[in-house]
Amino acid sequence: MKNIYLDNAATTKVDEKVLKEMLPYFNEKYANASSSHSFGQDVKHALDRSRKTIAKAIGAKTSEIYFTSGGTESNNFALKGLFFSNKEKNHIITTKIEHDCVINTCKWLETKGATVTYLNVDQVGNISLEELKNSITDKTLVVSIIHGNNEIGTIQDLVEIGKICKEKGCLFHTDACQSFTKVEINVKKMNLDLVTLNSHKIHGPKGVGCLYIKEGIKITPLFHGGGHERKLRSGTENVSGIVGFSKAVDIRSSKDVKKMTELRDYFIKKLLEINNVTLNGPRTNRLCNNINISFNNIEGEAVGGYLENEGIYTSTGSACASHSLETSHVLKAIGLEPLQANSSIRISISKFTEKSDIDYVIEKLSKIVSKLRKISPLVN
Repeated sequence: MKNIYLDNAATTKVDEKVLKEMLPYFNEKYANASSSHSFGQDVKHALDRSRKTIAKAIGAKTSEIYFTSGGTESNNFALKGLFFSNKEKNHIITTKIEHDCVINTCKWLETKGATVTYLNVDQVGNISLEELKNSITDKTLVVSIIHGNNEIGTIQDLVEIGKICKEKGCLFHTDACQSFTKVEINVKKMNLDLVTLNSHKIHGPKGVGCLYIKEGIKITPLFHGGGHERKLRSGTENVSGIVGFSKAVDIRSSKDVKKMTELRDYFIKKLLEINNVTLNGPRTNRLCNNINISFNNIEGEAVGGYLENEGIYTSTGSACASHSLETSHVLKAIGLEPLQANSSIRISISKFTEKSDIDYVIEKLSKIVSKLRKISPLVN
């Protein structure tokens, strides 16, 4: 039986080149980067090189990159850190399709005195720039909008959003964990003040990410301790992870993006040939590796379970919310009824996915859907 992994929006396989780069920092170059001796300083140089590589990838200064444990921490750091550092502005604008860590951070901040506006999206997940403009007030501290959605792949127009934020005088943060290395990000062109990035979505290791913080922005640390990361994120740095993160960024390739885009489009075309199937999210302006599909009137969980029996691994939504039986808040936001939303699965490919894998999945999936439709108690 084949083993085909199609849950790359949840996490990715560590690239062999990344693993090779990391290994010496476990048992050869293992000193603490904060140590003053030469052994430690050699490790610090590796940390500095990594910071420079990641900064360059988004058009930032090296000194504007702060390493964290990943996307969740970076998003919490950005929103809580800004809120607690500012006594005059308490309004946050975000969207109804953010990652759970942003939604739940905003809900928690509401209990601490923040007011939050959750922007609507259209049927493919795009925000209204007009609604954004009208929502900004003199109390607006930050606009936080996900770049590439983790469930339906919608890519927001950060250039236009950045222009609005700059004109209105509020900060602009984006969660770019899913889009990083797949879509161009330039903090200057997009007027970005804070950007969340992580490693394990781009074939790097888990447990490491970073937050870009534009020079001059006042932010309160989440962690207090020895003053690591220029006193904004205390804690001994995960050097092996950071080195791996940097290597994953360094080996990114436009050829990989082109390949994934072509495979995504081929996959969508074949999926839509199956009877009574609907694509969720946009057909074109979406992440190159993302497909979200509804099999109307049959359970997505059942489809996923049958696929797993064939060695094919997919998802019914965000991995962070996979324990929840609630309908996806993202699919609700684009107008899907619970029945249709719960008939959906997310398929996310990677640079390691091949056309033969897709053909195999389509063959199995067509039979699975046909079988489930025959036994479904729902009207087809």
